[in-house]
Amino acid sequence: MLNRVILIGRLAQDPELRYTPNGVAVANFGLAVERRFTNQQGEREVDFFTIVTWRQLAENCANYLKKGRAVAVEGRLQTRSFENNEGRRIKITEIVADDVRFLDSGANRSGSGEGYREQGFGGGSGNNNQMNDPFADDGKPIDISDDDLPF
Repeated sequence: MLNRVILIGRLAQDPELRYTPNGVAVANFGLAVERRFTNQQGEREVDFFTIVTWRQLAENCANYLKKGRAVAVEGRLQTRSFENNEGRRIKITEIVADDVRFLDSGANRSGSGEGYREQGFGGGSGNNNQMNDPFADDGKPIDISDDDLPF
């Protein structure tokens, strides 16, 4: 059996960090994902997903992500149900993330491409110095001699 979900979108709200009675961190946030096609008005519709992260990944998301940040989320689809205060059975479907990759630098932070896995930091080089960023020129021409080319 296979239950894998990969989504790329933008945070619909800031992550909400809480702790279980046993002290385990859990963070929830909404993820807005545009559909590939447009509707009859020529606009792209958006789907909203609830993302749940646990432990160190939850704390990292709460500390470094804000509404509007672009992320890639990898995890599994999970459905759970509970009884609300009125005695009604409520069913919730959410994505439990194993990996969250930060795809943009955000307003005041650098770290493009860094990812955080359930086991700790994963992905990204950890080098946030824009002086070493080969794409820092934003598409301006780069002076490369023929000797620098590998072919």
